[in-house]
Amino acid sequence: MPIQDPGPDAPSLELSPEAMRAMGEAAVRAVADHIAGLPSAPRSGLEGAEALVRTLREPPPETGTELVPLLDFLMNTVFPASINAAHPTYVAYVPGGGLYPSAIADFLGAATNRFTGALFAAPAAVRLEANVLEWFARWMGYPESARGILTSGGSLANFSAVVTARKHLLGDDLARGVVYASDQTHHCVSKVASLAGVPEANIRLLATDERCRAVPERFEDAIRADLGRGLRPFLLVGNAGTTNTGAVDPLSDLADVARRHGLWYHVDAAYGGFFNLCEDGRRRLDGLNLADSIVLDPHKGLFVPYGSGSLLVKDGELLRRAHTMSAEYLQDVASPEGEWNPADYSPELSRAYRGLRVWLPLKLFGVPAFRENLAEKLRLARYFYEMIREVPGVECPWVPDLSVVAYRFVPSEGDANEFNRRLLQAVNRSRKLFVSSTTVRGKVILRACVLSFRTHRTEIEEVFETVTAEARKLGGVRA
Repeated sequence: MPIQDPGPDAPSLELSPEAMRAMGEAAVRAVADHIAGLPSAPRSGLEGAEALVRTLREPPPETGTELVPLLDFLMNTVFPASINAAHPTYVAYVPGGGLYPSAIADFLGAATNRFTGALFAAPAAVRLEANVLEWFARWMGYPESARGILTSGGSLANFSAVVTARKHLLGDDLARGVVYASDQTHHCVSKVASLAGVPEANIRLLATDERCRAVPERFEDAIRADLGRGLRPFLLVGNAGTTNTGAVDPLSDLADVARRHGLWYHVDAAYGGFFNLCEDGRRRLDGLNLADSIVLDPHKGLFVPYGSGSLLVKDGELLRRAHTMSAEYLQDVASPEGEWNPADYSPELSRAYRGLRVWLPLKLFGVPAFRENLAEKLRLARYFYEMIREVPGVECPWVPDLSVVAYRFVPSEGDANEFNRRLLQAVNRSRKLFVSSTTVRGKVILRACVLSFRTHRTEIEEVFETVTAEARKLGGVRA
């Protein structure tokens, strides 16, 4: 039966150049207006969000809708019902900002829709991603043998690190393998170790010191005890800036422990690693280059949008061996000597073109712009720390290692934990600021994480004034 072309009235998914230009211009106007209005925008819009969510459930659309009302719905209803992580005063959790050129890069990558899972399909595009990973390796002090992957975030990057260490040192003998990390390590490390086949009973989370840093002697003792039980210690994890408190572990000392016992030494530097770009940060991260593998999140220290993680492995051949498999339908996939074929180093074959969202802003602004931004964040964190610790009734349990400042109000009367919980709620209800908290050794602690390219001295002073004003209203600032 012959196949005929659809008639002129048949539905089409193709758009004319004029229609595409109009859609693009409308979207860019909406985004530009949004970014321009950020300084005066609410810091969060979670009030009433649960009720809104219930109204948004709908069946699949059987008819189309024009773009303009859809844009209005997204920009004025959907996106405002959230924590405003792009706001200049955003200091609640680690990531923030989201560089506009990265959004342009995503648009270009998605619109051209090149397949970057294998080098042969888009060799020039893949080479740009390889450039990004080679830049990362150079910044971390890694040799030319290093290889890496770009992932959706730190969790999957840590997953591939654990898999690489496990395959290299354990083979298929998973039941006796043991992983060591501090109790301040991001929970994803335990999660991915379990997913990688390590028994949960063999994941050791060891107590930290008074500054929430790993204690090498405790790792040494735990490893010796497990060797005595006939287990196989294989992976030691350090932190270059914990999510909880920003603590930097004694990286060189942990490397010594791992080396003495033949363990793979992995550092989760998702939050703090890119501070290695600036002189002050490099001093604080001494020993980072000793790791066998490092996780870095560009959506943190390089300010690009969420969904940008990476893994570097010093001996890249071990990363390749842990992830390479073949199939008959991949017989045409070949890589020139010395080039990087993403699928050989990663769990993924089909994947987004992640490297462009990092490559484009680096090319546009140059590395010094990022270096100075990172140095500024360290200065701003210290500035906030110096101000907040002088407030009567405020306790700062430690000097910040990087750009996370921990502080708590201790009123003259009443329970301090309850007061800090009420203060957090009052600040967030004001919509003048959004703050977060944690609990360390039974104490509720407020956090200020300075890591947005939009955050400068004026914004830090606004954070300070908002928090202290609300604390004063609640009676938590002593005379």
